Amino acid sequence: MTFTELRRRVREHIGQQHRYQHSVRVARCAEELARRHGVDARKARLAGLLHDLARLYTPERLLAEASARGFIIGEAEREHPMLLHARLGAALAREEFGVKDDDVLSAIEKHTRGSTAMSPLDCVVYLADSLEPHRSFVERAELWKLALRDLRAATSETMRLSAVHHARKRTHTDGRISEEVHVPIGAPEVL
Repeated sequence: MTFTELRRRVREHIGQQHRYQHSVRVARCAEELARRHGVDARKARLAGLLHDLARLYTPERLLAEASARGFIIGEAEREHPMLLHARLGAALAREEFGVKDDDVLSAIEKHTRGSTAMSPLDCVVYLADSLEPHRSFVERAELWKLALRDLRAATSETMRLSAVHHARKRTHTDGRISEEVHVPIGAPEVL
């Protein structure tokens, strides 16, 4: 399947132009970061395009499809089912789009919550999603410049700012999320 054909299938699956355009921007940003840091650009572009396959699912559908696949669903995920969209998106990439590459699937799975251990590809997709040009938070442009220079530092700082943002919003986090999503102290280990 060509990338053009894949884009068409993703557009049909997502079913919303705004979210599809976001996915295309993430794919482009991921490819640029990958090239800059010696990461496989094809894998980065693929993971970027597929990262939000389940983002528009209703909370009920996210919970139902995650349960049907045997996912262990934590308390925070039950309270905020949107947290499941990355894991479910990786499953959909494998099941419906034929992705077999574990690196690509890992990057999709970690694009929202991150992890304390992230590969360079995981970091690329996490940052591309967080920093694509239509994101409007104040620090975005400076973080993008940092991401072009230092993948690990940009990932750590983006996670830190995300944790601050969620704390301000009083987002409920249990121990699992505070360990796996946001790493406010120290940097993620880049494998």
